[in-house]
Amino acid sequence: MAASLDGYIDDATTERLLLSNDEDFDRVDEVRAGVDAILVGANTIRADNPRLMVRSDDRREKRIADGQPPTPVKVTISSGGELDPSAKFFATGEVDKIVYTTQAAAWDLNARLGAVATIVDLGDSVTAEALLDDLANRGVERLMVEGGGTIHTLFLSSGVVDELHLVFAPFFVGDAAAPSFVNSADFPQDPNHRMQLVETRQIGDCVLLRYLPQRS
Repeated sequence: MAASLDGYIDDATTERLLLSNDEDFDRVDEVRAGVDAILVGANTIRADNPRLMVRSDDRREKRIADGQPPTPVKVTISSGGELDPSAKFFATGEVDKIVYTTQAAAWDLNARLGAVATIVDLGDSVTAEALLDDLANRGVERLMVEGGGTIHTLFLSSGVVDELHLVFAPFFVGDAAAPSFVNSADFPQDPNHRMQLVETRQIGDCVLLRYLPQRS
């Protein structure tokens, strides 16, 4: 997650707000190169149109040499089906694209995206646990979750996060209409669930905080 000092991951305009810097973008690329799959929400696909690919030629070549696809599997969650099959998420990268959804939305998503992605029906609702179980059955051992706020909330409130990377940019957004890091939810409140801070790092004018949540 990259956010402003007041915890917003974007502003309320239609233009994408760049919170990070080139040095941190390269750090994120390094993390991407070390995972099996990357997940973003449908809102992020619509708003930012990300490719979600490893950018570095050297890192892609190393993945190939290690017997992996050049870029990780792409994963998203959609309950409404309003995704464009020509979005960069689906149109770039010779890797699997997986869309997790509910039984109610599965038919529409198959009709819209069945030619460019695998649609997985998880029943009445999409839970982090069911999604992770399905990915594990597909050989995904390490998943990178890149947001946005609804997705962060789903995984953090479910208690399934092993590692949390927070990057803060040195400015404020100051707009309550802007999307925040997480939404209201029932997060673990027991003092025994305090996260362990394992790294702080200055990255240009930003700072990285890396935490290990205490898993029950």
